[in-house]
Amino acid sequence: MKRISLLTLVFAFLSLVFITLLVFLRFKFPPYPLMSYQDVFDILTPLALIPVYWLLFKYSGSDRPSLAEEIVFCVFAALWVEGQGMHLSANSIDNLIDALARNQVLNIKPSDIYSLTYFFDEHLGHYLWHIGMIGLAVLLVYREWRYPAGATTAWWAAIPAGIIYGFTYFCIFIEGQAVGLGLPFVAIGLAFALIAGRKKLGQRPVLAFFFVVCLLAFLLFTGWGLYWNGFPQFSDVGLL
Repeated sequence: MKRISLLTLVFAFLSLVFITLLVFLRFKFPPYPLMSYQDVFDILTPLALIPVYWLLFKYSGSDRPSLAEEIVFCVFAALWVEGQGMHLSANSIDNLIDALARNQVLNIKPSDIYSLTYFFDEHLGHYLWHIGMIGLAVLLVYREWRYPAGATTAWWAAIPAGIIYGFTYFCIFIEGQAVGLGLPFVAIGLAFALIAGRKKLGQRPVLAFFFVVCLLAFLLFTGWGLYWNGFPQFSDVGLL
C-alpha cells in the first residue's frame, strides 16, 4: 500500500506552494489594493493542508484513532491554524507599514502600533504555528510507530517528498526566527530515526518521510549557521 507515501508527497508539494512560494506574490490585489496576492492565496493555506494532515493521521495507523489521539490532533491543528492566521493578518499589515515608510508616505515604525504588529507577526504567530506543526508531526510518527498500518515505504515518493518539505521546513523556521524550536526537533527526529527506527523505515512511510525531512533540514540549518555565523532571516541577508 503506497497511499501514505503518496500523501506525504502531496503534503510536501502543497506546503511548498502555500508556505514558501507565495512569498513571490507580493504585489497588489486589484479588488482590494491594501492586500497582496500573497495575502489572498494564503487564506487557503489551512484549507489545503489541514485535510491532508488528517488523512495522514487517519491512515498512518492500523486502528481507528482513539478519542485522546483525536483531541490531541484537534489541539495541535487549532494551534497551527491560529498561528498561521495570526501571522497572515499581522504580516499583511507589517508589509503595508513597510511600504508606507519606504515611499515616505507615513512612518509609524517607531510606534507601539508597529511593535504590537511585529510581535503578532514574527513572535506569537510564528511560535503558535510552529508548535502546532511540530506537534502534528510528532503525533503522526507516534501513531504510526504504535499502530503500524502494515504499509511499505515507497521511496520514490518519500525521498522527493522529504526533500521538498525539508527545504520548506528550513525556510519556515529561518524566516520565522524560530530556529531555537525547529533545529532541536530535527536533531531529535534524526537521532530517533537512525537509532530506534533505522531497521523499520521500509515499513514506516511516515517515519521515512520525516527522516528525510530531518536529515535535509539539519544539514541546511548547519550549513546556514556556519556560513553566516548565526541564523539570520533571508530578508536580513538580501535574499527576499
